Amino acid sequence: MASQDYSPNSSPITPSFATDQNKFFTGFTRSISTKEPSFSQFPYTPPRRSNNDVSPSFSQTQSLHASPTSSPRFIPLKHPDHLTAYRCISSVLKKDGQILSIAASNGLVYSGSDTNVIRVWKLPEFTECGQLKTKACMVVALEVSHDRVYAAYGDGKVRIWQRIWDGGLKHERLATIPKLGSYVRSFYTAGKDKTMKHMGAITSLAINVAEDILYSASIDKTVKVWRISDLKCIETIQAHAEPINAIIAADDGILYTASDDATIRVWRRNVCRGGDQFPHSLTVTLPAKYSPVKTLTLTADGAILYGGCTDGYIHFWLRGWFSGQVQYGGALQGHTHAVMCLASVANYVISGSADSTSRIWSKDSDGLHTCVAVLVGHRGPIRCVTAFLGRLGEETEDGCTICTGSLDGVLKVWRVTSKNNSGTSTAGCLAQGGSDYFEL
Repeated sequence: MASQDYSPNSSPITPSFATDQNKFFTGFTRSISTKEPSFSQFPYTPPRRSNNDVSPSFSQTQSLHASPTSSPRFIPLKHPDHLTAYRCISSVLKKDGQILSIAASNGLVYSGSDTNVIRVWKLPEFTECGQLKTKACMVVALEVSHDRVYAAYGDGKVRIWQRIWDGGLKHERLATIPKLGSYVRSFYTAGKDKTMKHMGAITSLAINVAEDILYSASIDKTVKVWRISDLKCIETIQAHAEPINAIIAADDGILYTASDDATIRVWRRNVCRGGDQFPHSLTVTLPAKYSPVKTLTLTADGAILYGGCTDGYIHFWLRGWFSGQVQYGGALQGHTHAVMCLASVANYVISGSADSTSRIWSKDSDGLHTCVAVLVGHRGPIRCVTAFLGRLGEETEDGCTICTGSLDGVLKVWRVTSKNNSGTSTAGCLAQGGSDYFEL
């Protein structure tokens, strides 16, 4: 999400994702690093790539300092050769403008755009089977949990629908948060009600399944904690010194926040007795090589955290289950522009970038990552991505299905299959290692 100047007395800011050069440039904060590529010009046609551009060779004598604040160096990968095949099985262009958000659940894919329409797609044929409409436009974030759809809009509000399977697929509008009353009370009264609305545009949503809590992050540098049962804001976390771009919640309640201040922060929800307040406390701050962090994803077991940055690197951290520590694992390098979205499924990590490509990374049992495919076809920055195993979530094949949404207004569905073969390969670029530990 864009980093914008913010005044407490101003109205909520509506982010812009315009694809013309001047407006789109404002959508990315310049990285603190002076070695990063310029965002003055984004490619709007797929870059040409040679067959071996994903497989540079590196000296086997190189070593790696594991600190993310130092420039990564690369070591060769020793693993079976990956035979990967991929194809675009569907490409849809609607008159919706830029595709800004995607979420998938129970054989359905939800896509949000510049307009006031959330489109619902049915898998595996990927046909449109419904629409969710509001008066507000710009669906900047989507989450689906327990048959509820949560959508954050450009007006700083979150709309909620209940998915009903009654003789067919239906969606019933439940609520909008914050409620109109909270705006009125915050204008006249002091105290807690003032914290019930973001003072800037929302950038990301996350759900704590165990605690039934919804998180919303904003360019106002805060995270709001909403109790889903009554849709009340129960806490405001002053999370970062710069706008927050992404948040993600692990199954054990740990919250990760990523910001333009080039850090990822890890939060733990405290258990308090004799009340319903469970404030979050900061446990550790993870540096990301002086580059703003735009997106996050976790592996299904919560063991690895990935953070995509504006310099094109994807840093990752390993969580020690018994030691209660987080260890820096390395950095995946391959994108030439900002990494704007990430998704993970099984042993795959999928990244979407402003270089108009999406990369598929495979992690082996030794923890080594390999870039097994580069998806080329979009003509604009890839803003959102989601992925699932098989064709409908079943592990029927060794591969996954990927949905990508771009600022070119196109929604694409890809089928990727990967098999191992005897021999060795150095496909993919990887800075691998780890010695820096962070206490949780």
